[in-house]
Amino acid sequence: MPMRTREPQARHDRYCAEIELQVRRLRGIVTSGADLSATVPTCPDWSLEQLLRHTGGALRWVELNVRTRAKEEVPEPEVPLCEGPEERGDPAALDAWLAETGEMIVATLREAGPEAPVWSWGWEHSAGFWARRMAHEQVIHGADAALTVGRPVEVAPDIAADAIDEWLEIVEFVQRTMPHDAATELRGPGRSIHLHATDTSAEVNAEWLVELTEDVVRWRRGHEKATVALRGPLAEILLAFYRRLPPDSGELEVLGDRELLDFWLVRATFG
Repeated sequence: MPMRTREPQARHDRYCAEIELQVRRLRGIVTSGADLSATVPTCPDWSLEQLLRHTGGALRWVELNVRTRAKEEVPEPEVPLCEGPEERGDPAALDAWLAETGEMIVATLREAGPEAPVWSWGWEHSAGFWARRMAHEQVIHGADAALTVGRPVEVAPDIAADAIDEWLEIVEFVQRTMPHDAATELRGPGRSIHLHATDTSAEVNAEWLVELTEDVVRWRRGHEKATVALRGPLAEILLAFYRRLPPDSGELEVLGDRELLDFWLVRATFG
């Protein structure tokens, strides 16, 4: 069943389960003997350990915001152990910290439920917003970690499709609410992008049309002709859209105006 057609509690439970799974996968990389000093190819300013600390720190920051039902953003320095264990390069300490982090965030989100009021930077101020955001962040950073150690990237179709929905919602939100020069450049007449997953069932409906108009960026699910199309497996489309893979790598295929797709990938941002 597509994520957007589920009841709020069912979606919330699904996001919590995904966070749990992704943390477990990260821990599996830590305990596998991976080189924590290895450079993350998709985030070359980070080592694997820095990536893992960032990922766990984001979860701890969200956990404190949700647990306290924050009415404004909690500063990161107020989050206990936000930067990870004191010991650097210690797989056992890092694994224990990630395990505790995963247990904390999932328990807090489940206790809160999707509709608990919580500050957010986005269009919804709820624990449900953060469950969705963290599920997708964990998927993408989980992919970063997997690519660093040469493991395959696995993403469930419902989560991958919903992550693309959310990314488009973020870009749309930025267009409406935040002055941002690069994002503003996306606007213009007569240009569109079609995303077409080739490996999913009709139930997932993993196709999108993104329209770049003079006034706003808007999008919808569906199969329609566009200025440029990106076709291929859904997980690869997700990673390309998040700038983790080149858009013509693997089994991906670009049809039409490649420059427009590159133009989008450089400028589609939320900060």
